Amino acid sequence: MTRTALYLSLLFLFFAGIFLNPHPTQAIGNTDASLPGFADFNRSVQNGETNVLRGVYVPNVLALPVVQQPADHPYYVSNHNGEATQFSVASQYGNTGLLAHNTLSGKTFSQLATGQEVRLVYGDGRIEYFVVKNVLRFQALQPESVTSSFRNLDRSEVLSAGEMFNRAYVGERRVVFQTCILAKGSVSWGRLFVVAVPKE
Repeated sequence: MTRTALYLSLLFLFFAGIFLNPHPTQAIGNTDASLPGFADFNRSVQNGETNVLRGVYVPNVLALPVVQQPADHPYYVSNHNGEATQFSVASQYGNTGLLAHNTLSGKTFSQLATGQEVRLVYGDGRIEYFVVKNVLRFQALQPESVTSSFRNLDRSEVLSAGEMFNRAYVGERRVVFQTCILAKGSVSWGRLFVVAVPKE
């Protein structure tokens, strides 16, 4: 299978998994105003694994443990509130994608704003610092279709799913928070991408 065919297959499965299958379950992390201090959060997510992302922290917004997608399930998104999932396909482009359903931890992603600091915590306690650069919002023209085109809500353009992926995930080193936008009674009405770049 060529790289392009594999990429399109993974993208199809990913959109099917994240947007069409949210199942709320018991909360296990922190997504409210009573966030732990960063030092406590950092210690709580460490497990000794070097280069394995274990947590994401944004002061006054969120403190989420991060789980990895199983190797054979590139469309997996955690169904646990208080948890984010690292998007493995984004890692192939040297970037970090963090996924969550908008009915669960993803609801905090809409509280992120330009200029906020993002801290990634790895299993060995290493910390990477980023700052939110921009927020991308798209309306799905066919919300229940994984092949939908998307209207950019901030400028006049319509993108394919592949073009939207490239806009969000391909390019300079970045962290991308991704969830759906709830509107007009549909939990998959649109897509939200919050892009953070390395802090200088």
